[in-house]
Amino acid sequence: MTAALMPEPIIRSFFDAETFTVTHVLSDPISQRAAIIDSVLDFDPKSGRTSHLGADRVVDYVRQSGLTVEWLLETHAHADHLSAAPYLKQALGGKTGIGIHIRDVQKTFKAIFNARQMNTDGADFDHLFDDGEQFSVGQLRVRVVHTPGHTPACVTYVVGHDAFVGDTLFMPDYGTARCDFPGGDAALLYRSIRKIMSLPPDTRLHLCHDYPPTGREPAWTSSVAEQRAKNIHVHEGISEAEFVNMRNARDQTLAMPTLILPAVQVNVRAGCLPDPEDNGVSYLKIPLNLL
Repeated sequence: MTAALMPEPIIRSFFDAETFTVTHVLSDPISQRAAIIDSVLDFDPKSGRTSHLGADRVVDYVRQSGLTVEWLLETHAHADHLSAAPYLKQALGGKTGIGIHIRDVQKTFKAIFNARQMNTDGADFDHLFDDGEQFSVGQLRVRVVHTPGHTPACVTYVVGHDAFVGDTLFMPDYGTARCDFPGGDAALLYRSIRKIMSLPPDTRLHLCHDYPPTGREPAWTSSVAEQRAKNIHVHEGISEAEFVNMRNARDQTLAMPTLILPAVQVNVRAGCLPDPEDNGVSYLKIPLNLL
């Protein structure tokens, strides 16, 4: 079904102030079918405890709206929050999905964490999307675009005049994703952003994070036209070489995300915790003096 013939999707977004993450619920108003994109599991790094306050907001919305969840989608394996996909799957149903290059990310982090039981074939997810693949959410047609650079597995989900871009772009006043994680590549990110910028100017871009400067409320929707004109890192006229130099220099000044070590171990497993040990407790590893 073409964008002109598709129903206008309903998009409800939830901002998690602790991790500055936005979870989007995309739904078809005709069939009431839905997809949840980039969910958040509450995690206290001091105590190691998880909870579901944020995820339950999504559950309540889905149930009150009478939606049927078909997909639990990730734009990539996040380094700044834990996915709530298993909890939402148990509560609401649906299949987990991510880009096929998650296999590369799994291989990298299996070695970093010396995680002998970690899969590297993507089997933790119900479906791995290839570049250009299409699928449906009710009567909505979704096209998957591989947009690596931040990580090798990043994808953008394009639905008519809407695109869910993950961490690839932020609001224009904050710029673009970092590229210094294992497998990151600033030149690839620039080319991925050009793919997104080639969408029609009125395409709405739904972001995964916002880090608002003082005086601005959190925001998570931009447009291709706005990004082309105003993005401080990659507006029209910025060359690939200029962007790569800026991005690499900036990344050298950034601290590691607070939750990167617990988050990656969970998110490459589709949000599942490591298998419990013989005492019934799951453990996360902290590699010392490695990263």
